[in-house]
Amino acid sequence: QVQLVESGGGLVQDGGSLRLSCAASGRTFSNKAMGWFRRAPGKEREFVSAITRSGESTYYAESVKGRFTISRDNAKNTVYLVMNSLKPEDTAVYYCARQSGSGIYINTESFVYDSWGQGTQVTVSS
Repeated sequence: QVQLVESGGGLVQDGGSLRLSCAASGRTFSNKAMGWFRRAPGKEREFVSAITRSGESTYYAESVKGRFTISRDNAKNTVYLVMNSLKPEDTAVYYCARQSGSGIYINTESFVYDSWGQGTQVTVSS
């Protein structure tokens, strides 16, 4: 039933780095855009980053641009999110999601994503 599984979360110090991984199942992985969302304590889920089906284009929320890097390896059915210069405000549960549609265009709206992982906790201490 579960098609997406996140891993790599943990506790890091302010300014530290972390790499998240999302393992996906299915032969159609390469045909879908993939995204990362996060939900911080007391806040709504927000868009973090996304990548088109073959990695041609990427998009980042302004809050993480220049610090986070999204990538994918379609042969391994895996999406990554490398997070550098982490800040306490980055503390959240991070979710991997598969976008519906052609995978050519990136959409930042959560309802466009049709499959979600269970999330991985990222905590940045000061």
